[in-house]
Amino acid sequence: MLQRTLFRASRQAARPVQRIQPAFAPITRAAPAIRWYSDAAPAEAKKEVEAADQTKDASAQLKEQLEKKDKEVIDLKDKYLRSVADYRNLQERTKREIQAAKDFALQRFARDLVESVDNLDRALTTVDSAKLTSENPDLVTLHDGIKMTDGILISTLKKHGLERFDPSVENEKFNPNVHEAVFQTPMPDKEDGVCFHTQQKGFLLNGRVLRAAKVGVVKNA
Repeated sequence: MLQRTLFRASRQAARPVQRIQPAFAPITRAAPAIRWYSDAAPAEAKKEVEAADQTKDASAQLKEQLEKKDKEVIDLKDKYLRSVADYRNLQERTKREIQAAKDFALQRFARDLVESVDNLDRALTTVDSAKLTSENPDLVTLHDGIKMTDGILISTLKKHGLERFDPSVENEKFNPNVHEAVFQTPMPDKEDGVCFHTQQKGFLLNGRVLRAAKVGVVKNA
């Protein structure tokens, strides 16, 4: 009996002591979270701002350059158009001058030639038409030859731009640009201001007055 009792007592002594757990676990407070701020974020933001400013500056410079180039293009286009217009005007002016030189190259020669034509015309007008009969065959032949020569000469001169005109033939109105009034006289049967007599016929060279016709003009008023 004593041995059993000692054995039980030794066994109980050998058992570990169990702690009684409380019904409610104690509340523990968590340590506050610590935020860490990095120095890299402000640097990156600063770089972005600087990059944006540089982009704005570059854009402004490009815009300014484009506006400047546009102005240069407009100026160059205006100068080009003016140069083309001046060149065309020069061409037209040169063309007119060349044509005028061709048209009036023989002007001095034509003035001298007109005197010879006048002499032929005077020779025809001095012959009395009453004498141009069969009784004077030599005179008729001479008159016809001078008349034929005058006609051929006038036709040849006309081909080269020299024309003779007689205002009294068609009773033309007096024109100070092509007529020279030598005298005026009243004529009731004719209209006022009409060229009724031609003292000297006029000449035109390529449509330009080479010599004005000397005429007598009707003045009834």
